[in-house]
Amino acid sequence: MAEDKVSNGFAPRRVPSYDEVLNCIRCGLCLSVCPTYRQTGTETNAPRGRIALIRAAAEGKLELSPNFVDHMYRCLNCMACASVCPSGVQAHDIIVDARVEIDNKLPQPAVKNMIFEGLLPSPGKMEAAVWPIRLYQRTGLRWLAERTGLLKLLPYHLGETAKMPPTLPVSPLRGKLPEVTPAEGERKYRVGFFLGCAQSLLFAESSAGTVRVLARNGAEVVTPKDLVCCGMPAMAYGDLDTAMKLARQNIDLFEKAGVDAIITDCATCGEFGKHYKELLKHDPAYAEKAAAYSDRVKDISQFLADIPMDGRLAELKLKVTYHDPCHLVRGQGVAAEPRRLLKMIPGVEFVEMKEANWCCGGAGTYMLTHYETSMGILDRKMANAAATNAEVIVSGCPVCQMQLGYGVKRAKLPMKVTHPIALLDQAYRKLSGKG
Repeated sequence: MAEDKVSNGFAPRRVPSYDEVLNCIRCGLCLSVCPTYRQTGTETNAPRGRIALIRAAAEGKLELSPNFVDHMYRCLNCMACASVCPSGVQAHDIIVDARVEIDNKLPQPAVKNMIFEGLLPSPGKMEAAVWPIRLYQRTGLRWLAERTGLLKLLPYHLGETAKMPPTLPVSPLRGKLPEVTPAEGERKYRVGFFLGCAQSLLFAESSAGTVRVLARNGAEVVTPKDLVCCGMPAMAYGDLDTAMKLARQNIDLFEKAGVDAIITDCATCGEFGKHYKELLKHDPAYAEKAAAYSDRVKDISQFLADIPMDGRLAELKLKVTYHDPCHLVRGQGVAAEPRRLLKMIPGVEFVEMKEANWCCGGAGTYMLTHYETSMGILDRKMANAAATNAEVIVSGCPVCQMQLGYGVKRAKLPMKVTHPIALLDQAYRKLSGKG
């Protein structure tokens, strides 16, 4: 075994040293914050258990069996374990690296290659792929399927997961947003807007609001038409090559745009964009450009909190609580800024949720691949949300919004779910007589 690697075969984006794996002292602090361990109570569903499995596989004591693969993908990648680890072990990164090893060594399903190599690099194909969902929702088929019980006939939990997507917009935002949106009044900033796939396809009006809020506060907003997926979905499933390819494409687009900052309203896109510099640090052609890109990425709440904002806002009489997306609170260290923006809206009564930074169980496609565990984690989140008696739950991640929206339906709560910037946009538009 090479001394500087976990194994001769482990060669992902950030080769973990053998010492890094050994740094886990098995103290058990991670057990107290790991959602999957708290849900299942089994050691192999805990960070230290997964690291023990990776160590055994790296030392040749354990094969990359279906059982090993399953345990690597049971991790939510919520990063809670790293936040309490006294040894500084980044278990989530080590687990993703193990997924890269799995992708390299084992045959992968054809559908995985179709999605990551076929759909993600092509916004047009992604837009075409959601048309069946749009037709299902808008032709009455959804109403019919839910009312007649047809969804209950679907295998596994597909009937329930079919209820999760929100009502899709008539058309994706990518085709409607101008490439350059001028600032209202004096131009103070020129920023790029990273329009995420889910935001464009599922939450178009929310991201349109983000652009309006930026323009309202003196920003000229550049939204490249050829923007592609940030790469996080591919990376989370171990497809390193696709993740790097997408990162390079986005870096080139924003380098040409000549912007002061790159703004995201998706926690996942922002977190991964801030880590392009680690993803491509060994690429001689892109290492420097990736570092410059990552240094310019800011979450929308982070950007607004750093500038003198237009404080003229209409009153919104709402009781609001906030859920911290994992990729925002731990991945980017952004927690106070969204709360500050919500509290500046006149009439908003902000109520802090217990365990606000506890994962909701969404984690990309986790609700599809590990439904029972996901729902157990979601039920815990919704119990805390219900205790606030809030009318609105806000969160800056589309997957969290979708998961929480389903949680509201599942728990039959009188709540709505939205993005924090959507409320800010509503207050601005209401003042202008447009909302």
